[in-house]
Amino acid sequence: MKINSFYPVIMTPDVAKSAEFYQRYFGFEIVYESDWYVSLRTRGDQQGSYELALLDAGHPTIPATYRKRAEGLILNMEVDNVDSEYERLVLDAKLTLEQDIRDEDFGQRHFILSDPSGVLIDVIAMIPPSEEERSNYLDLESV
Repeated sequence: MKINSFYPVIMTPDVAKSAEFYQRYFGFEIVYESDWYVSLRTRGDQQGSYELALLDAGHPTIPATYRKRAEGLILNMEVDNVDSEYERLVLDAKLTLEQDIRDEDFGQRHFILSDPSGVLIDVIAMIPPSEEERSNYLDLESV
């Protein structure tokens, strides 16, 4: 199979509110908008652009037994400076903090927020892993 595109679609009870959240705090721009579906994309740079879509959780294109908000989902967003993003998003904007900023032995400094639908957003900067965790990386050049 050749995959031409891949992006998450979050089922949400309030598409407009979720779209505004991702635009305001994470720099996404609308590329398609209806009352039941919004397609978002970041502006491309040297690393490319990123896509995210939002879908009304009760829309009839979804099988009836699955028409509910997203659960069990974490969006990882790697950034250059997690401490400045913590200041911007948590201290200044007062977004809902689910897990405070901390360093992990496996090589991340991060904090976790939630969006208006309850989807978790893990804001991450990579840091050197502990010696024990370093052995778990298959590509040692990347750590």
